[in-house]
Amino acid sequence: MAGEPQPDCLFCKIVAGEIPATVVRKTDRTLAFRDIAPKAPVHVLVVPHAHYPNAASLAEAEPDVAGELLAEAGRVAADEGVEDYRLIFNTGAGAGQTVFHAHVHVLGGTSMTERMV
Repeated sequence: MAGEPQPDCLFCKIVAGEIPATVVRKTDRTLAFRDIAPKAPVHVLVVPHAHYPNAASLAEAEPDVAGELLAEAGRVAADEGVEDYRLIFNTGAGAGQTVFHAHVHVLGGTSMTERMV
């Protein structure tokens, strides 16, 4: 069922505390943690606690949580001391999505003008 934790989802297991992660922020509905393979000096993932396969499905079902996800991404950037940052949502394997649980990448700490992640 959409929104419910999935037993085979890596991010659901991180949200549940079953798999360790370096958490940088946590709210009642979101969790932010460092990417294990960073593409920039600051590379944090912000995920909703609820399981949705991608950002569009999250926004359709729970627009308030989708908005909170973006607000938390901005707070992560501020906490990390970066004013210029990139937010990335990948949707589908062909776009680079490897974990099918909605999440946004917060990247910063270096010039991103010539980098594509």
